[in-house]
Order: sequence, then structure tokens, then C-alpha cells
Amino acid sequence: MRIRACVYDIIINIMNTLKNTVVERFKKLCEEKNLNANALATLSGVTPSTVYSLFDGRRKEIKLKTIKILCDGLEITLAEFFDTDEFNALEQEIM
Repeated sequence: MRIRACVYDIIINIMNTLKNTVVERFKKLCEEKNLNANALATLSGVTPSTVYSLFDGRRKEIKLKTIKILCDGLEITLAEFFDTDEFNALEQEIM
């Protein structure tokens, strides 16, 4: 049981790190484009609560579909979104 709990903790840590990196990436993109959460929501065709929920540190998961919709609103591809030093560094952390 102890090993299972340890593995679970590792997985949760990886998921939290990935989620936080996604959130920080969206915040950086919004800052670069001088957008607030409401503007990102409008451009993406989602409710402001979707974006605020994404930015909320208590949210445990983010769906790839939501990331894609927000990327479409920012007029960037998923590849452009994930092609950063921060995401590339995650690969090393996970291994």
C-alpha cells in the first residue's frame, strides 16, 4: 500500500505541475496580447467563468479541449502553445 500511495503522490504532483504550467502560459499570452480573462473568453467563445475557473489555483484538472478552444481564440496552434522552455523542462521533471 505504501508504494501505491507514493506513486499516487507522484502522479498528483506531475498533474499539478502541468496544470500550473498551462495556467502560467495562458496568463503570459494574455499579458503579451494585453488581454484580461473576459477578453480571452470573448475571443474564444467561452464563458468568463470558464477562464476564471482555469486560472483558479484550486481547480484540479484542465481538459485538452478547453486548451484548444482558448488557443483558437488566441489564434495559435496547440504546437505553438506547448513549444516553450517551460513545457520542455517538464519532460525532464517527469522522467
